[in-house]
Amino acid sequence: MLRRLVASSLTVATVLATAGPVESARRPKYGGTLRVEIGAVVRSLDPANGVATAEEAAARDDINSLLYEGRSPEGAYTGATGSGPFRLAEWEPGQRAVVVANENFREGRPFVDSVEIQMGRAARDRLLDIELDRADVAEIPPEEVRRAAERGVRVSVSLADELVAIVFVPGRSAADDVRSREALSRSIDRAAIVNFILQKQGEPAGGLLPQWSSGTAFLFSTAVDTAEARNIWSEISGPRRIVLGYDAGDSLEQAIAERIAVDAREAGGSVTVVATNPGAGSLNADARFVRLRMASPNPGEALARCIATLGPIVGVTADPAPAAMPQQIYDQERAIVSTYRIVPLVWLPRAYGLGTRVRDWKVPATGAGWPFADVWLGEGQ
Repeated sequence: MLRRLVASSLTVATVLATAGPVESARRPKYGGTLRVEIGAVVRSLDPANGVATAEEAAARDDINSLLYEGRSPEGAYTGATGSGPFRLAEWEPGQRAVVVANENFREGRPFVDSVEIQMGRAARDRLLDIELDRADVAEIPPEEVRRAAERGVRVSVSLADELVAIVFVPGRSAADDVRSREALSRSIDRAAIVNFILQKQGEPAGGLLPQWSSGTAFLFSTAVDTAEARNIWSEISGPRRIVLGYDAGDSLEQAIAERIAVDAREAGGSVTVVATNPGAGSLNADARFVRLRMASPNPGEALARCIATLGPIVGVTADPAPAAMPQQIYDQERAIVSTYRIVPLVWLPRAYGLGTRVRDWKVPATGAGWPFADVWLGEGQ
Protein backbone atom coordinates (compact mmCIF):
# COMPACT_ATOMS: atom_id res chain seq x y z
CA MET A 1 0.00 0.00 0.00
CA LEU A 2 2.75 2.45 0.96
CA ARG A 3 4.60 1.65 -2.25
CA ARG A 4 1.57 2.52 -4.35
CA LEU A 5 0.99 5.77 -2.44
CA VAL A 6 4.61 6.83 -2.85
CA ALA A 7 4.73 5.92 -6.56
CA SER A 8 1.47 7.71 -7.24
CA SER A 9 2.60 10.82 -5.40
CA LEU A 10 5.78 10.97 -7.46
CA THR A 11 4.01 10.67 -10.81
CA VAL A 12 0.84 12.64 -10.27
CA ALA A 13 2.29 16.09 -11.00
CA THR A 14 3.87 14.92 -14.25
CA VAL A 15 0.90 12.95 -15.53
CA LEU A 16 -1.71 15.54 -14.68
CA ALA A 17 0.19 18.61 -15.80
CA THR A 18 -1.31 18.24 -19.27
CA ALA A 19 -4.86 18.28 -17.96
CA GLY A 20 -4.96 21.89 -16.81
CA PRO A 21 -5.52 23.00 -13.20
CA VAL A 22 -5.68 19.90 -11.02
CA GLU A 23 -5.27 18.87 -7.44
CA SER A 24 -1.52 18.35 -7.83
CA ALA A 25 -0.88 19.42 -4.26
CA ARG A 26 -3.28 16.82 -2.85
CA ARG A 27 -2.62 13.21 -2.13
CA PRO A 28 -4.46 10.52 -4.08
CA LYS A 29 -7.78 9.65 -2.50
CA TYR A 30 -9.93 6.56 -2.29
CA GLY A 31 -13.50 6.11 -3.43
CA GLY A 32 -15.82 6.55 -6.36
CA THR A 33 -16.76 4.59 -9.47
CA LEU A 34 -14.64 4.79 -12.62
CA ARG A 35 -16.99 4.86 -15.64
CA VAL A 36 -15.53 3.08 -18.70
CA GLU A 37 -16.97 2.73 -22.21
CA ILE A 38 -15.75 0.34 -24.91
CA GLY A 39 -16.92 -0.58 -28.38
CA ALA A 40 -16.52 -4.34 -28.09
CA VAL A 41 -19.29 -6.69 -27.01
CA VAL A 42 -17.87 -9.35 -24.67
CA ARG A 43 -20.17 -12.33 -24.31
CA SER A 44 -18.05 -14.44 -21.97
CA LEU A 45 -14.99 -13.97 -19.76
CA ASP A 46 -14.03 -17.64 -20.03
CA PRO A 47 -10.91 -18.04 -22.26
CA ALA A 48 -12.21 -21.49 -23.23
CA ASN A 49 -15.15 -19.90 -25.04
CA GLY A 50 -14.62 -18.61 -28.55
CA VAL A 51 -14.95 -14.98 -29.61
CA ALA A 52 -16.43 -13.49 -32.78
CA THR A 53 -13.81 -10.80 -33.37
CA ALA A 54 -10.29 -9.77 -32.37
CA GLU A 55 -11.87 -6.70 -30.78
CA GLU A 56 -13.88 -8.94 -28.44
CA ALA A 57 -10.79 -11.03 -27.60
CA ALA A 58 -8.79 -7.91 -26.71
CA ALA A 59 -11.59 -6.49 -24.58
CA ARG A 60 -12.01 -9.80 -22.74
CA ASP A 61 -8.29 -9.76 -21.97
CA ASP A 62 -8.58 -6.19 -20.66
CA ILE A 63 -11.44 -7.10 -18.32
CA ASN A 64 -9.69 -10.25 -17.13
CA SER A 65 -6.53 -8.23 -16.42
CA LEU A 66 -8.52 -6.57 -13.62
CA LEU A 67 -9.51 -9.91 -12.09
CA TYR A 68 -6.32 -11.99 -12.37
CA GLU A 69 -2.64 -11.38 -11.81
CA GLY A 70 -0.84 -13.63 -14.29
CA ARG A 71 -1.04 -15.12 -17.77
CA SER A 72 -0.69 -18.70 -18.90
CA PRO A 73 2.01 -19.60 -21.45
CA GLU A 74 -0.74 -19.38 -24.09
CA GLY A 75 -1.43 -15.78 -23.09
CA ALA A 76 -4.72 -16.17 -21.21
CA TYR A 77 -5.15 -14.50 -17.82
CA THR A 78 -5.14 -17.08 -15.07
CA GLY A 79 -4.75 -17.38 -11.31
CA ALA A 80 -6.83 -18.08 -8.34
CA THR A 81 -10.16 -16.31 -8.27
CA GLY A 82 -9.75 -12.89 -6.76
CA SER A 83 -5.98 -12.68 -7.29
CA GLY A 84 -6.18 -9.43 -9.25
CA PRO A 85 -6.84 -5.85 -8.10
CA PHE A 86 -10.62 -6.20 -8.58
CA ARG A 87 -13.40 -8.76 -8.13
CA LEU A 88 -16.33 -9.28 -10.47
CA ALA A 89 -19.52 -7.97 -8.85
CA GLU A 90 -22.00 -7.75 -11.75
CA TRP A 91 -21.98 -9.35 -15.18
CA GLU A 92 -24.46 -8.74 -18.01
CA PRO A 93 -23.02 -10.58 -21.03
CA GLY A 94 -22.48 -8.29 -23.98
CA GLN A 95 -23.70 -5.23 -22.12
CA ARG A 96 -22.15 -4.34 -18.79
CA ALA A 97 -19.67 -5.43 -16.12
CA VAL A 98 -18.97 -4.03 -12.68
CA VAL A 99 -15.82 -4.89 -10.73
CA VAL A 100 -15.11 -3.83 -7.15
CA ALA A 101 -11.82 -3.21 -5.36
CA ASN A 102 -10.08 -6.28 -3.95
CA GLU A 103 -9.21 -5.36 -0.37
CA ASN A 104 -6.70 -8.22 -0.23
CA PHE A 105 -4.79 -7.48 -3.43
CA ARG A 106 -1.11 -8.08 -2.65
CA GLU A 107 0.01 -4.76 -4.16
CA GLY A 108 -2.56 -2.82 -2.19
CA ARG A 109 -6.22 -1.95 -2.60
CA PRO A 110 -7.04 0.07 -5.74
CA PHE A 111 -8.01 3.69 -5.14
CA VAL A 112 -11.43 3.52 -6.80
CA ASP A 113 -14.19 1.52 -5.14
CA SER A 114 -15.44 0.09 -8.40
CA VAL A 115 -15.20 0.18 -12.19
CA GLU A 116 -18.34 0.13 -14.34
CA ILE A 117 -17.74 -1.02 -17.93
CA GLN A 118 -20.33 -0.30 -20.62
CA MET A 119 -19.91 -2.42 -23.76
CA GLY A 120 -21.06 -1.98 -27.33
CA ARG A 121 -20.91 1.81 -27.33
CA ALA A 122 -20.46 3.43 -30.74
CA ALA A 123 -17.30 5.51 -31.19
CA ARG A 124 -19.32 8.69 -31.68
CA ASP A 125 -21.24 8.09 -28.43
CA ARG A 126 -18.08 7.28 -26.49
CA LEU A 127 -16.43 10.50 -27.55
CA LEU A 128 -19.54 12.55 -26.75
CA ASP A 129 -19.83 10.98 -23.29
CA ILE A 130 -16.22 11.92 -22.51
CA GLU A 131 -16.86 15.50 -23.61
CA LEU A 132 -20.01 15.73 -21.47
CA ASP A 133 -18.37 14.05 -18.43
CA ARG A 134 -20.70 11.07 -18.64
CA ALA A 135 -17.69 8.75 -18.87
CA ASP A 136 -14.21 8.79 -17.32
CA VAL A 137 -12.33 6.50 -19.73
CA ALA A 138 -13.42 5.68 -23.26
CA GLU A 139 -11.71 3.83 -26.06
CA ILE A 140 -11.09 6.02 -29.10
CA PRO A 141 -10.40 4.54 -32.55
CA PRO A 142 -6.90 5.60 -33.69
CA GLU A 143 -8.36 7.38 -36.70
CA GLU A 144 -10.42 9.60 -34.33
CA VAL A 145 -7.53 10.67 -32.06
CA ARG A 146 -6.68 13.81 -33.95
CA ARG A 147 -10.29 14.96 -34.08
CA ALA A 148 -10.79 14.23 -30.39
CA ALA A 149 -7.72 16.26 -29.43
CA GLU A 150 -8.92 19.16 -31.57
CA ARG A 151 -12.20 19.09 -29.64
CA GLY A 152 -10.33 19.45 -26.37
CA VAL A 153 -10.47 15.84 -25.22
CA ARG A 154 -7.59 14.65 -23.06
CA VAL A 155 -6.14 11.74 -25.06
CA SER A 156 -3.77 8.92 -24.07
CA VAL A 157 -2.01 7.00 -26.87
CA SER A 158 0.10 3.87 -26.38
CA LEU A 159 2.93 2.48 -28.44
CA ALA A 160 1.75 0.99 -31.73
CA ASP A 161 1.12 -2.61 -30.66
CA GLU A 162 -1.86 -3.92 -32.65
CA LEU A 163 -1.18 -5.43 -36.06
CA VAL A 164 -3.72 -5.15 -38.86
CA ALA A 165 -2.94 -7.69 -41.58
CA ILE A 166 -4.48 -9.71 -44.38
CA VAL A 167 -4.38 -13.51 -44.27
CA PHE A 168 -5.05 -15.67 -47.31
CA VAL A 169 -7.40 -18.61 -46.82
CA PRO A 170 -5.86 -21.95 -47.86
CA GLY A 171 -7.80 -24.03 -50.36
CA ARG A 172 -8.98 -21.20 -52.60
CA SER A 173 -7.35 -20.88 -56.03
CA ALA A 174 -6.50 -17.17 -55.80
CA ALA A 175 -5.22 -17.57 -52.26
CA ASP A 176 -3.03 -20.54 -53.16
CA ASP A 177 -1.27 -18.67 -55.99
CA VAL A 178 1.85 -17.08 -54.49
CA ARG A 179 2.08 -14.67 -57.45
CA SER A 180 -1.36 -13.26 -56.70
CA ARG A 181 -0.47 -12.89 -53.03
CA GLU A 182 2.79 -11.11 -53.80
CA ALA A 183 1.18 -8.86 -56.41
CA LEU A 184 -1.44 -7.73 -53.93
CA SER A 185 1.14 -7.08 -51.21
CA ARG A 186 3.28 -4.97 -53.56
CA SER A 187 0.20 -3.03 -54.73
CA ILE A 188 -0.75 -1.72 -51.28
CA ASP A 189 0.15 1.86 -50.35
CA ARG A 190 0.57 1.41 -46.60
CA ALA A 191 1.81 4.96 -46.07
CA ALA A 192 -1.41 6.32 -47.57
CA ILE A 193 -3.45 4.12 -45.21
CA VAL A 194 -1.58 5.59 -42.22
CA ASN A 195 -1.59 9.18 -43.44
CA PHE A 196 -5.14 9.48 -44.71
CA ILE A 197 -7.31 6.75 -43.18
CA LEU A 198 -5.58 6.66 -39.79
CA GLN A 199 -4.81 10.39 -39.76
CA LYS A 200 -1.15 9.58 -39.00
CA GLN A 201 -2.00 7.53 -35.89
CA GLY A 202 -0.08 4.34 -36.59
CA GLU A 203 2.83 2.97 -38.58
CA PRO A 204 3.16 1.02 -41.87
CA ALA A 205 3.85 -2.66 -41.22
CA GLY A 206 6.07 -4.92 -43.30
CA GLY A 207 6.76 -7.59 -40.69
CA LEU A 208 5.07 -9.23 -37.73
CA LEU A 209 6.80 -7.10 -35.06
CA PRO A 210 7.05 -3.31 -34.70
CA GLN A 211 10.40 -1.53 -34.83
CA TRP A 212 10.37 -0.56 -31.14
CA SER A 213 10.12 -4.24 -30.16
CA SER A 214 12.32 -6.13 -32.63
CA GLY A 215 14.68 -3.44 -33.89
CA THR A 216 14.57 -5.11 -37.32
CA ALA A 217 11.21 -3.98 -38.71
CA PHE A 218 13.00 -1.57 -41.05
CA LEU A 219 14.38 -4.59 -42.91
CA PHE A 220 10.85 -5.47 -44.09
CA SER A 221 9.74 -3.20 -46.91
CA THR A 222 6.52 -1.24 -46.52
CA ALA A 223 6.86 0.68 -49.81
CA VAL A 224 4.31 0.38 -52.58
CA ASP A 225 5.78 -1.10 -55.77
CA THR A 226 3.11 -0.59 -58.42
CA ALA A 227 5.42 -1.32 -61.35
CA GLU A 228 6.52 -4.73 -60.05
CA ALA A 229 2.98 -5.56 -58.98
CA ARG A 230 1.78 -4.81 -62.53
CA ASN A 231 4.47 -7.12 -63.95
CA ILE A 232 3.40 -9.94 -61.66
CA TRP A 233 -0.31 -9.47 -62.37
CA SER A 234 0.44 -9.55 -66.11
CA GLU A 235 2.13 -12.95 -65.80
CA ILE A 236 -0.93 -14.55 -64.20
CA SER A 237 -2.81 -16.45 -66.92
CA GLY A 238 -5.99 -17.07 -64.94
CA PRO A 239 -8.37 -14.59 -63.28
CA ARG A 240 -6.65 -11.79 -61.40
CA ARG A 241 -9.54 -11.24 -59.03
CA ILE A 242 -9.17 -11.57 -55.24
CA VAL A 243 -12.17 -11.46 -52.90
CA LEU A 244 -11.24 -9.63 -49.68
CA GLY A 245 -13.55 -9.97 -46.70
CA TYR A 246 -13.84 -7.43 -43.90
CA ASP A 247 -15.82 -7.39 -40.66
CA ALA A 248 -19.17 -5.75 -41.42
CA GLY A 249 -19.09 -4.05 -38.02
CA ASP A 250 -15.59 -2.60 -38.41
CA SER A 251 -15.53 0.74 -40.27
CA LEU A 252 -11.72 0.84 -40.22
CA GLU A 253 -11.41 -2.54 -41.94
CA GLN A 254 -13.94 -1.40 -44.54
CA ALA A 255 -12.01 1.82 -45.27
CA ILE A 256 -8.71 -0.06 -45.59
CA ALA A 257 -10.29 -2.75 -47.80
CA GLU A 258 -11.70 -0.14 -50.17
CA ARG A 259 -8.31 1.59 -50.36
CA ILE A 260 -6.61 -1.74 -51.17
CA ALA A 261 -9.11 -2.34 -53.98
CA VAL A 262 -8.14 1.02 -55.51
CA ASP A 263 -4.43 0.24 -55.16
CA ALA A 264 -4.85 -3.18 -56.80
CA ARG A 265 -6.79 -1.72 -59.72
CA GLU A 266 -4.04 0.84 -60.37
CA ALA A 267 -1.53 -2.03 -60.51
CA GLY A 268 -3.58 -4.06 -62.99
CA GLY A 269 -5.21 -6.43 -60.51
CA SER A 270 -8.74 -6.72 -59.17
CA VAL A 271 -9.93 -6.88 -55.57
CA THR A 272 -13.59 -7.24 -54.67
CA VAL A 273 -14.40 -6.28 -51.09
CA VAL A 274 -17.24 -8.02 -49.26
CA ALA A 275 -18.72 -7.41 -45.82
CA THR A 276 -18.82 -10.52 -43.67
CA ASN A 277 -20.14 -11.56 -40.31
CA PRO A 278 -17.24 -13.21 -38.44
CA GLY A 279 -19.63 -15.19 -36.27
CA ALA A 280 -21.53 -16.67 -39.21
CA GLY A 281 -19.16 -19.56 -39.89
CA SER A 282 -17.16 -20.12 -43.07
CA LEU A 283 -15.94 -17.11 -45.02
CA ASN A 284 -16.51 -17.04 -48.77
CA ALA A 285 -13.42 -14.97 -49.51
CA ASP A 286 -9.86 -15.51 -50.69
CA ALA A 287 -8.42 -13.30 -47.96
CA ARG A 288 -9.61 -11.59 -44.82
CA PHE A 289 -8.44 -9.17 -42.19
CA VAL A 290 -6.95 -10.08 -38.84
CA ARG A 291 -6.18 -7.73 -35.95
CA LEU A 292 -3.68 -8.96 -33.37
CA ARG A 293 -2.59 -7.12 -30.26
CA MET A 294 0.94 -7.93 -29.08
CA ALA A 295 0.82 -10.18 -26.04
CA SER A 296 4.26 -9.18 -24.79
CA PRO A 297 6.88 -6.47 -25.38
CA ASN A 298 9.43 -9.29 -25.70
CA PRO A 299 9.84 -9.90 -29.46
CA GLY A 300 10.39 -13.66 -29.13
CA GLU A 301 7.29 -14.16 -27.01
CA ALA A 302 5.21 -11.81 -29.14
CA LEU A 303 6.18 -13.61 -32.36
CA ALA A 304 5.47 -17.03 -30.83
CA ARG A 305 1.97 -15.90 -29.77
CA CYS A 306 1.38 -14.41 -33.23
CA ILE A 307 2.33 -17.66 -34.93
CA ALA A 308 0.20 -19.68 -32.51
CA THR A 309 -2.80 -17.55 -33.49
CA LEU A 310 -2.22 -17.27 -37.24
CA GLY A 311 -0.58 -20.64 -37.88
CA PRO A 312 -3.78 -22.71 -38.05
CA ILE A 313 -5.33 -20.13 -40.40
CA VAL A 314 -2.56 -20.06 -42.96
CA GLY A 315 -0.86 -23.41 -42.43
CA VAL A 316 2.29 -22.05 -40.79
CA THR A 317 4.02 -24.04 -38.06
CA ALA A 318 6.92 -23.08 -35.85
CA ASP A 319 8.84 -24.29 -32.83
CA PRO A 320 6.56 -23.69 -29.81
CA ALA A 321 9.54 -22.38 -27.81
CA PRO A 322 9.96 -18.62 -28.44
CA ALA A 323 13.08 -17.74 -30.38
CA ALA A 324 15.58 -16.05 -28.09
CA MET A 325 18.28 -14.51 -30.27
CA PRO A 326 17.58 -11.49 -32.54
CA GLN A 327 18.83 -13.36 -35.62
CA GLN A 328 16.56 -16.32 -34.85
CA ILE A 329 13.57 -14.03 -34.40
CA TYR A 330 14.30 -12.23 -37.65
CA ASP A 331 14.83 -15.46 -39.61
CA GLN A 332 11.56 -16.91 -38.34
CA GLU A 333 9.67 -13.72 -39.11
CA ARG A 334 11.21 -13.46 -42.59
CA ALA A 335 10.35 -17.09 -43.39
CA ILE A 336 6.68 -16.45 -42.63
CA VAL A 337 6.32 -13.07 -44.32
CA SER A 338 8.10 -14.22 -47.49
CA THR A 339 5.27 -16.68 -48.23
CA TYR A 340 2.84 -13.74 -48.52
CA ARG A 341 0.26 -15.90 -46.74
CA ILE A 342 0.21 -13.10 -44.20
CA VAL A 343 0.37 -9.54 -45.53
CA PRO A 344 1.08 -7.03 -42.72
CA LEU A 345 -0.51 -3.63 -43.29
CA VAL A 346 -0.28 -1.24 -40.33
CA TRP A 347 0.48 -1.04 -36.63
CA LEU A 348 -2.12 0.69 -34.46
CA PRO A 349 -1.77 2.23 -30.99
CA ARG A 350 -4.37 1.95 -28.24
CA ALA A 351 -6.04 5.28 -27.61
CA TYR A 352 -8.27 6.45 -24.79
CA GLY A 353 -10.17 9.60 -24.03
CA LEU A 354 -9.89 10.63 -20.38
CA GLY A 355 -12.49 12.52 -18.39
CA THR A 356 -11.73 15.47 -16.16
CA ARG A 357 -11.91 13.40 -12.93
CA VAL A 358 -9.19 10.90 -13.91
CA ARG A 359 -5.91 11.22 -12.02
CA ASP A 360 -2.60 9.31 -12.17
CA TRP A 361 -3.42 7.64 -15.48
CA LYS A 362 -0.61 5.54 -16.95
CA VAL A 363 -0.42 4.69 -20.65
CA PRO A 364 -1.26 0.97 -21.00
CA ALA A 365 1.87 -1.11 -21.41
CA THR A 366 2.22 -3.65 -24.21
CA GLY A 367 1.10 -7.05 -23.01
CA ALA A 368 -0.64 -5.57 -19.99
CA GLY A 369 -4.27 -4.74 -19.43
CA TRP A 370 -6.03 -1.65 -18.16
CA PRO A 371 -4.06 0.40 -15.57
CA PHE A 372 -7.12 1.06 -13.40
CA ALA A 373 -5.59 -0.14 -10.14
CA ASP A 374 -3.55 3.06 -9.79
CA VAL A 375 -6.15 5.53 -11.06
CA TRP A 376 -7.96 7.80 -8.59
CA LEU A 377 -10.77 10.26 -9.06
CA GLY A 378 -10.54 13.97 -8.34
CA GLU A 379 -12.91 16.83 -8.85
CA GLY A 380 -13.98 17.64 -12.42
CA GLN A 381 -12.68 20.79 -14.07
